[in-house]
Amino acid sequence: MNQERIKKVAENRKARHDYHIVDTYEAGLVLLGTEVKSLRTGRANLKDSYAKVTNGEVFVHQIHIGVYPFAYYDNHDPLRVRKLLLKNHEIKRLYGKVNEKGYSLIPLSIYFKGGKAKMTLALAKGKRKFDKRETIRRRDEKRDLDRQRKEYK
Repeated sequence: MNQERIKKVAENRKARHDYHIVDTYEAGLVLLGTEVKSLRTGRANLKDSYAKVTNGEVFVHQIHIGVYPFAYYDNHDPLRVRKLLLKNHEIKRLYGKVNEKGYSLIPLSIYFKGGKAKMTLALAKGKRKFDKRETIRRRDEKRDLDRQRKEYK
């Protein structure tokens, strides 16, 4: 059995609250050595991050990967723009969708798979305020039902 170990580093939980996830993609990350070491210690934050397609390449913005504390010099900029590795047909599909009104590219999680840093990238459509309230209402109803079932047993 060829099972690859996946070690999750960071997750953007707020993205599922703020967006309808239409499609997801797995992308590789182009990182510096100190960024990889910092990711292995879990120093990453995906809050307010997004991706853009520029000149046929996908770049991710506003991902905070903390500085590596044991690097004496040549440490990285925590908020630098990082390139994502995707196949050409995936990039073309994303470019076409993102140019439609309302679609965005949102990073959902960063993880290590087979020793390589990967990112789950989502093609998402923003939720309106009433959609968010509806989601919260459904979640609360489900929680109440589960609680009632547990008490009934």
